[in-house]
Amino acid sequence: MTGIIGPVASLSRSDVEHVAHLARLGLTDAELFRLEGELNHILDQYAILAELATDDIPPTAQTIELENILRDDTVTPSLPVEAVLANAPARDGDFVVVPAILDER
Repeated sequence: MTGIIGPVASLSRSDVEHVAHLARLGLTDAELFRLEGELNHILDQYAILAELATDDIPPTAQTIELENILRDDTVTPSLPVEAVLANAPARDGDFVVVPAILDER
């Protein structure tokens, strides 16, 4: 295992304010102070991880086995057309009328 290195990069208060501005976040002074410490801690931890020898580790997209959590498809009766259309604000025969979203040209 390699040794722990010191901080490689450090974000200043103005850096954090700039990122918050770009993200359109209105943060208080206390939030900016806390976020500055948290972001710098993340950068320090990344610097430690960057020292690890990973040349022999294959690229990984998923660290845990994927599991299908969907339910089985089962055929069930649909609602009657009249029951569905009863909730429509406007209808035309057996169809729901919705506002046009594209101009006709």
